[in-house]
Amino acid sequence: MKRDFSVVIPTYNGSKTLPLVLERLRSQEQTETLTWEVIVVDNNSTDDTATIVKALQVQWPSQVPLKYCFEPRQGISYARQRGVAEAQGTFVGFLDDDNLPDSNWVAAAYAFGQNYPMAGAYGGRIRGRFEVPPPPDFKRARAFLVIRNYTDYPRRFDPSTLQLPAGAGLVVRRQAWLTSMPDQLVRVNRGGNDYEISLHLHNAGWEIWYTPSLQIEHYIKAERLERAYLIRLAYRYGLCTSELRLITARPWQMPWVLSKNFVGSLRRLLWHVVKHRQQVMTNLDLACELAHCWGSVLSPLYYCTRFVVRKWN
Repeated sequence: MKRDFSVVIPTYNGSKTLPLVLERLRSQEQTETLTWEVIVVDNNSTDDTATIVKALQVQWPSQVPLKYCFEPRQGISYARQRGVAEAQGTFVGFLDDDNLPDSNWVAAAYAFGQNYPMAGAYGGRIRGRFEVPPPPDFKRARAFLVIRNYTDYPRRFDPSTLQLPAGAGLVVRRQAWLTSMPDQLVRVNRGGNDYEISLHLHNAGWEIWYTPSLQIEHYIKAERLERAYLIRLAYRYGLCTSELRLITARPWQMPWVLSKNFVGSLRRLLWHVVKHRQQVMTNLDLACELAHCWGSVLSPLYYCTRFVVRKWN
């Protein structure tokens, strides 16, 4: 049955926070005229996710089906692709198992897609909901936990800058996905998969947007605020820079893009060290930015290594 909207929730061992997400979805407002569904994609969980979803299905409102499917291939890209394959909606909205949507999220997501017919993907404002208070020097580092707030009005992204909507709350036009995505996305695990989606849609001629009308809370566990975790996360995001930039490049441009990325990233790294000196060792924001620069510097080598491995296999 064709529907207006599908919510897809990839989850891996998220049984503790998943019920909170589903409760927010069960309480959605302004959806009386919409036909929509919720799809939980169990990405090979080892906890009681399946049991919890099946228990909730018994008491779930019949007009908004709650579906469960199992995706054995580990990785966020496999889970998202499976979710789109299962979805019947004109639009597909992705929520992680720790994303708590506002009460009008589904209605606002559908309305924006209807009002912007060339929008292939769009995301919104993401607030942090912290299990423990974040550290005092946690300002710029929050971007690596996909806490985003760009403007108070809709804004079209420029994909060439790699400033794109995060996967948390990302909405895609299903037909655009089906005609634009490769059979298999490269960024299998977290770290660039959301950007890869938007870049493929952009290559196919679709627009990528931000709108503050879409708002969610990102539940941040205490361990994700630890210094070591945030630095590793920033480094991982930097490491995928070249691979992402090459998505929009023609084959003959690949050497130029890799060289430009290396030189530019090295320049930013050196300037960062010279400008901040010892502070990069003590300030969390600066340490994360340093790690991201290092990852970006090494990203051409990382890409080439992955390319050889893929060809070899």
